Formats: sequence, structure tokens, C-alpha cells
Amino acid sequence: MNATVPGAAADTTHAILLREATGRAPAVPQPRRNSPKRWQAALLYAALVLVAVVPLFPLYWLVISAFKTPGEFSSVPPTWFPAQPTLDPVVTALTEVPFLQSMLNSLLIAGGTTLSVLVTSVLAGYVFAKHQFRGRDTLFWAVVATMFLPPVVTLVPLYYLVSSMGLDDTYLGVMLPWLANPFGIFLMRQFISDLPDEIIEAARMDGAGELRIVWQFVLPMLKPAVVTLGVFMFVYAWNNFIWPLSILKSEALYPVVLTINRLMSYTMSFEYQNVVVAGALIASLPTLIVFLIAQRVFVQGIASSGVKG
Repeated sequence: MNATVPGAAADTTHAILLREATGRAPAVPQPRRNSPKRWQAALLYAALVLVAVVPLFPLYWLVISAFKTPGEFSSVPPTWFPAQPTLDPVVTALTEVPFLQSMLNSLLIAGGTTLSVLVTSVLAGYVFAKHQFRGRDTLFWAVVATMFLPPVVTLVPLYYLVSSMGLDDTYLGVMLPWLANPFGIFLMRQFISDLPDEIIEAARMDGAGELRIVWQFVLPMLKPAVVTLGVFMFVYAWNNFIWPLSILKSEALYPVVLTINRLMSYTMSFEYQNVVVAGALIASLPTLIVFLIAQRVFVQGIASSGVKG
């Protein structure tokens, strides 16, 4: 004997009447999807904020310390924001040493080095990737092997080589050992290897020379890789310290990293510690500006799959 549930019978009757009156069946309630718990989302956002704060905190501390008074700079516990912001550390850093001249020196050295590395890396990478000749792979891996030589090992031979050419204490002497870079050659070769050979062959059939092929066909497709390499090389050349210190004698040619080293002498005095921090902040601005300008293409170059075995 089948039992009928009164509530179910009423619902069924209601559905039949509604269908006859409107000509359509009532909407069937959809099961509610399980949404993620709020505490899980909050925990995820907290983790992301922490990951972002950790690398940004030293930069924040550098900025606020450059505008603190000497007393506040050394206060315990430290203050998280200048109570009385002052530009005196920045002014002192710019006037006590030839800071602006050293910034121009660094721009010249880093800019010239970066431009040379980009040109030599693209040309060498193109030859290694798209030309066949005897000993190509052996030569390429010999170039790559130089990446693993510690800079201190090559310091003395490079010094005697540059000095014997009469280029010590010159801009060219500072840039000469870094005008070509094995990492740049490796990076460009890997990117160019992924380019279709058909495009290059079609350009050759149209009578284009090798330099024209590189300039008009290969280089436009290498924009992310070129920008990435340019940012890396500019930052490296800007922060290079040991080699300029070894080869330069005239303070008028000093790059900014050597000028900051001169400011370090003020750390012996309590009242000048914030001056060194202000100098470091000023010296870091060009590299930050370069990264911000090239940020979108730089991230694209890092995320791309051009570097393959």
C-alpha cells in the first residue's frame, strides 16, 4: 500500500495548475554551488600581500631613511615614517661630492655597454642559430663556458690587457671588457633558434643581405628578449664596482658607485649616516626608471618560452 505525503501532493497539484495556467513548467531550483570559504580567500590575500611586502620593504626603508634627521635615523625603536622630513641629506649628498657628474659618467658607461652588448649578442646569436659552419657548436659552448668564470679570476689579466692598450683611466677602458656578453649571446641564440627558417629563406630569395635580414625581420620578433637583456645589462653595468675601481684613477671619471664609496667615509660621523642612504637612493633611481619603462615587455620576455635546450 503506497502512502502519499500531503506536502508532496500539494506541490504536485500546484505545479500542474501552474503549467495549465501559464503553459510552462515551474523553474526547478538549482543546487547551490559550494563557494570557497571567506577565511581561505583572506588567507590567500594575506599571503600575496606578504610576498609583495618582503621585497618592497628595503626600498621603502631606503626612501624614508633618506629624509630623516640624524637623530631620528638612529633612534631606537626605529620610526616607520619621518616625524620631521628634511631634504638636508639629499642636498648634502649632492654637494659634498660630484654626484651629478658621476651620474652622467654612469649613464655613459652603462648606456654604451648595454648598446654594445645588444648589438653583439643579436649578431652572434643569429650566426650561431641560423648558420651552419664547422665547429659551430663547439665554439658556442666555449663562449657559454666563460659565463662560469668568476670575475675575480679575469680581473688581473683584463687589467694588464687594457693597460697595455693605453686605455686605463678612460671611459673606453671601463667598457671594453663588457662590450660583448656570453649570457647575451646565449639568450639571443635560444630565441632566434625558435624563429621560422622560412622567413629568413624568403628574405634571402628576395635578395636581402644578412644585416638587412637581422634588422628588418629578426630584430622585430626579438623585442621581448632584447628589452630583457637590455635591462639586465644596464643594471649590471650601473652597479659594477670592482672593475671601475681597478682601472680608473681620475675622480672626474668615477661612476656613481665609486662616488657612493666616497660618501661611505661619512659613516664615521654620526650625523652623516643618513647622507649615505640619500646618496644610495639617488643612485638607484635610474635603474628603477629603466625597469618601470620596460616593465611590460620585460615581464613578457621573462615569461616567454624562448630559452630552450
